[in-house]
Amino acid sequence: MKVYFAGSIRGGRADAARYRRMIAHIRETDTVLTEHVGDLSLEGPKTDDAIYREDTAWIREADLVIAECTCPSLGVGYELAFAEALGKPCHIFYRGDLSGLSAMLTGNPYFLVHGYETEEEMQATLDRILREARNSERRDRQ
Repeated sequence: MKVYFAGSIRGGRADAARYRRMIAHIRETDTVLTEHVGDLSLEGPKTDDAIYREDTAWIREADLVIAECTCPSLGVGYELAFAEALGKPCHIFYRGDLSGLSAMLTGNPYFLVHGYETEEEMQATLDRILREARNSERRDRQ
């Protein structure tokens, strides 16, 4: 299964190490199209136009979108809306108080929002989501 992982880049890199751990966990069973989001030294000569074209192509290709939204990011919000418009399943993770997330995310019943406090709790939720998505994908192919 192909997963588009979204996390803040220009909005702040405070959670980059957490993104890297989440991506590594997902990669144990599935393909992550956006591994660079967890790169602690993320830099690159790409133009904004190239980034937009690449990211939207990956969202189209993905079976599932997983976003870590603790650190607010306009880009991640856009990616989620783009994925919703394409009918891609979208799971949003956040640490702490739900009131820190935008009402545009928490108020939209399309998005499945998952709060967590510990790394273990987050990984268990990821495992459940990925397992259910793989099972759904298998049923759809039959």
